[in-house]
Amino acid sequence: MDLELGVDTFGDVSMAPDGSLEAHPEVIRQVVEQGVLADAAGIDFFGIGEHHRPDFAVSSPEMVLSAIAARTQRIRLGSAVTVLSSDDPIRVYQRFATLDAISRGRAEVILGRGSFTESFPLFGLDLSRYDVLFSEKLDLFTKLLGEEPITWQGSFRTPLRDQRVYPTTSGGLRAWIAVGGTPESVVRAASHGLPLIIAIIGGPAARFAPLADLYRRACEQAGGARLPLGVHSPGHVADSDELAQEQVWPHWKALYARIGSERGWPPVTREQFEGEVHSGSLYVGSPETVAQRIADTVRLLGLQRFEMKYASGPMPHEHLMRSLELYGTSVIPRVRELLA
Repeated sequence: MDLELGVDTFGDVSMAPDGSLEAHPEVIRQVVEQGVLADAAGIDFFGIGEHHRPDFAVSSPEMVLSAIAARTQRIRLGSAVTVLSSDDPIRVYQRFATLDAISRGRAEVILGRGSFTESFPLFGLDLSRYDVLFSEKLDLFTKLLGEEPITWQGSFRTPLRDQRVYPTTSGGLRAWIAVGGTPESVVRAASHGLPLIIAIIGGPAARFAPLADLYRRACEQAGGARLPLGVHSPGHVADSDELAQEQVWPHWKALYARIGSERGWPPVTREQFEGEVHSGSLYVGSPETVAQRIADTVRLLGLQRFEMKYASGPMPHEHLMRSLELYGTSVIPRVRELLA
């Protein structure tokens, strides 16, 4: 697999020109426009995450991706991530197989447990079964990828006997597993023969080199071919390093404060922010700065995909559009040049 350079978003509620927050319907329409621009700018992949909370507008990524699919030609489209633990594997497969038909074979699904848990009480699920639900549902989902009649039995749903699932795809559905950094999750992805996305949301990429090595060893031990490995990390591109940082800082701070208040984190400082920009998880700066940092990460971890989460908090739509334009037209060509 050649290196793919993509982007993803959680549909962060954006800031309107008057400083207020946009309504969810407008944010969803903005995400569609962002996906269309990503295709025109030459970006390889566009992902949308699933959330069920007020600060992220998208709860059904495949619906928004279908709207983008109808207006684009080449970009691959997928989730970032689909919370399989609180969904039905068969319905997930059917929805993404439908997206695959609409996009003429460009659909992907990235499966994960999710770093937010709002979907569990929303759908009447016991949060204490967070891990076992994912394990069992992933086992069923991987069997659906073969698009053959399946016989399967688990603990949380009725058995399936020689069951077909429709619609089928024209060339198979690409599926990944996204992990937050636990060795057990990395080995599980390899045991199921699925490519892996590592979400890096804090600290330098070098911290995750042992997980990348573990994944490759686990793939070898499972007897499979070497599978693609990718990274997801936040970032923003502007015309200069200074402008990029000034555009991101207040919104990243707001995002961090909001989530931190729920999880007991201390307030973030400007010094911490600049540390993440210079050597951590934030790929923020001019096209040259961001390209250099992405190329370094790709070399360090041996990646086949890099995804930049281009929205961090309530950033204005116009800043996001400019970031996508620069990422596609300037960053991506420069990364490929640096790695050639």
